[in-house]
Amino acid sequence: MSQVNQGSGFHFRALTPDLILDAIESLGVYPETGLLALNSYENRVYQFRCDNGVRYVVKFYRPERWSNEQIQEEHDFSQSLVDEEIPIATPMIIDGRSLHHYQGFRFALFPSIGGRSFEVDNLEQLEATGRFIGRIHQFSQQAKFEHRVVVNPQMLGDESLLWLKESGHVPQSLVVPYFTIVEQVLEKSKEIWFKQPHKQIRLHGDLHPSNILWTPDGPGFVDLDDARTGPAVQDLWMMLTGDRSQRLLQLEILLEAYEEFCEFDIRELTLIEPLRAMRMLHYNAWLSRRWDDPAFPMNFPWYAEEKYWEQQILSFKEQLAVLDEPVLSLIPNY
Repeated sequence: MSQVNQGSGFHFRALTPDLILDAIESLGVYPETGLLALNSYENRVYQFRCDNGVRYVVKFYRPERWSNEQIQEEHDFSQSLVDEEIPIATPMIIDGRSLHHYQGFRFALFPSIGGRSFEVDNLEQLEATGRFIGRIHQFSQQAKFEHRVVVNPQMLGDESLLWLKESGHVPQSLVVPYFTIVEQVLEKSKEIWFKQPHKQIRLHGDLHPSNILWTPDGPGFVDLDDARTGPAVQDLWMMLTGDRSQRLLQLEILLEAYEEFCEFDIRELTLIEPLRAMRMLHYNAWLSRRWDDPAFPMNFPWYAEEKYWEQQILSFKEQLAVLDEPVLSLIPNY
């Protein structure tokens, strides 16, 4: 089953503090502190401490985004990773269920993972994280998702482009330059993508540094909301930052640790810049799709300004040039 309608929908207007507390208490868990809103816009996520002193995180899923089957498959995948002793946040099973329903909302309860921010420029942390990503992929390639979506140019690129063209959010004065450069970038990205066959495996899907916490025991992975099928490099490329020499060093450390547990097809490095380009486009469309959620104009006011779109045009022009550069690789002349 594919991703369901992402239109305007319910958008949490009825998700009051009282309803949140009532939903939590319907599971037999009783908060004794207030609800601390965590940094999430796609869903609504809150941390609290219950009456026995344990900290939890409750996550209310955005209505109409995923089907029940897709959410359950995410939960089952995370639980199977925990069974493999991989430190990843997985929802608690209460009364035989991990996905719960209350007054039209779907939600899950997680134990809170304490930790500090993952430092992508800390090479020891990067090495440890690479090992765990290798372990995740070693396990994940043993089966397939049945309901989660697939990373591909249609989902990230074509659908995003069509949405933006119909949205009216691109300022009229910038419609021609914006869509001209975006279409060039997307065409080049698709050309590279389809030239490079790759193995499709189950992924975390959105493994950027903010979805990793550093704990006394090493990395802890959170937020499998975008778990999907795609190339292994999708779970690696967002760890690479800085100039080319810095990214090469990070890549060497990451892959050396990763390959202690899982072989990596070095040809997938060709897909890094197409994935980056399509993520840029998908992000523009994501903000547009969510604009009728009051949280978005409040937190992303610059999206409605011409200056933002001028900056996007410049960024896509730079990305088009990057797509023609040599592939980031540890193998000379690859």
